[in-house]
Amino acid sequence: MSLISRLFARPPEDEGTARLYAAVVDRARAPHWYVEGSVPDTVDGRFDMVAAVLSLVLLRLEDDPEAAAPSARLTERFVTDMDGQLREIGIGDIVVGKHIGRMMSALGGRLGAYREGLAGGDLDGAIIRNIYRGEAPDPAALAHVRDHLTAFAGALAAAPAETILRGELPA
Repeated sequence: MSLISRLFARPPEDEGTARLYAAVVDRARAPHWYVEGSVPDTVDGRFDMVAAVLSLVLLRLEDDPEAAAPSARLTERFVTDMDGQLREIGIGDIVVGKHIGRMMSALGGRLGAYREGLAGGDLDGAIIRNIYRGEAPDPAALAHVRDHLTAFAGALAAAPAETILRGELPA
């Protein structure tokens, strides 16, 4: 491999990051979010659920200094996936970067909102703003999403970081 190729080559993705990201997406695509939780089964709704689940995983990994590099790779995997998804739906090269920038900003906002909501014991505001785009759903749907995200955050907190980093998310 030439020096130029090595300088511009992407580092190989580790298996753990790939498995973890796949587990995040699988969790976010579980039908119960869209059926019992009334999350819109649209491109935006699916993005919102991936961002919610990813946010909770990243918040858990923040607590472990050993997880800093894997967390960065997980976020890079999210960006790579979103880039591919945008291109697949027909977004052109010229504006993909702007869309990715907005998505990263949205992820950062969600990290803050979910961090604050978990710390205060009330995720409702963050969920309504970030999953339902400001339109409060039926109370039962909101309770479903809140209860499942809260339980997931609790299970993540109890799980060893090494297990999570292998892509084994708790039930």
